Amino acid sequence: MKVSTDRALIREVLTRAIEKIYPTAAALEKELLSGRRLRLYLGIDPTSTHLHIGHAASLWILRRFQDLGHEIILLAGDFTARIGDPSDKLAARQPLTEEAIEQNLRTFKTQAGKIVRFDGPNPARLEHNAAWHDKMSFRELIKLAQQFTVQQMVERDMFQTRLKAGKPIGLHEFLYPLMQGYDSVAMDVDVEVGGSDQTFNMLAGRTLMKSLKGKEKFVVANRLLVDAASGKKLSKTEGSLVNLDDAPQDIFGRVMAMPDEMMPHVAELSTRMPMEKIQKLGKMKNPRDAKLILAEAVVSLYHSPAAAQKAREEWVRVFSKKETPEEIQELPSTPRGTAILEEIRISGVSSKSETMRLLRQGAIKINDSVEKNAERKTQDGDILKVGKKKYFRIRQK
Repeated sequence: MKVSTDRALIREVLTRAIEKIYPTAAALEKELLSGRRLRLYLGIDPTSTHLHIGHAASLWILRRFQDLGHEIILLAGDFTARIGDPSDKLAARQPLTEEAIEQNLRTFKTQAGKIVRFDGPNPARLEHNAAWHDKMSFRELIKLAQQFTVQQMVERDMFQTRLKAGKPIGLHEFLYPLMQGYDSVAMDVDVEVGGSDQTFNMLAGRTLMKSLKGKEKFVVANRLLVDAASGKKLSKTEGSLVNLDDAPQDIFGRVMAMPDEMMPHVAELSTRMPMEKIQKLGKMKNPRDAKLILAEAVVSLYHSPAAAQKAREEWVRVFSKKETPEEIQELPSTPRGTAILEEIRISGVSSKSETMRLLRQGAIKINDSVEKNAERKTQDGDILKVGKKKYFRIRQK
């Protein structure tokens, strides 16, 4: 596939959802305009069975490079997942077993394939970093470690936070940036794409490319999809994730349940909606109308237009036409962000074990979306459905 040097497409690659480019955006632009075919990658550790719209921000950047004709690699971090990425973590991650990683990888390519093409013109390829890390000798590991200092590692923000709080830092956590950095060397890449929380790790790869290969590596750090109120990344514990393989109705409901302020960010980072249309959405008088357009666009993208239309009709039927009971019992007021487990307890479920059973069976819904995460944080006004007939309105201070 011939590399495109279309200036408008390159400008979108360099600006949409981008936080920072190293060494500079101008230097990368010069490379893209040269017509040279670049090799770039995005690495994702399979720490869950799901990819979500937070991952989508990086995946769409990868896809835009792919559409320009550059060589694309999606890297499954099946080795680095065993160490645990310390980025943005106030405690060491629990190591994953090989069995858990294998389970998480079963639909990895299928989910990523909703965004990145693995067939047709200029197909991406999927790699696994255990392919080279499992073969690495201790001698080679020492050679990598010699490229960095303890001071460089300790300077990381999350390590500073832990030190001040008296929390331990595992020696193995210092090894994670080395392992991620070596991925760039093993694949001999020109560019690495990733969330801005991965900047330290990606720059470690830039250091290793210079010292071991004598080659520049560009780092493209994208903005993170964060909760507008808390500033935190969307996560399981915050109850704000939309998984790429969720059912259409669940995706639609979860987008509709997001704070109004998040709409332009979701649209820019996690969809292909043109920026002009996104700007128009932000100017609409009724935020709910904008959400309906966005929710339908998200479902269309990750499922189909037909599934999106059906999901929209169902949501409107239930929430706009009030086909839930006209009078919904309000739960006693709780603090903002109370976990769904506690709201269910307040609703009258007899025990924690019964609550967990209902969650596992998909018998709990928030705003008509099935919810199985007991730690999902709720919002004021959410409609909680327990079983087939019990509806409650959540009230929070």
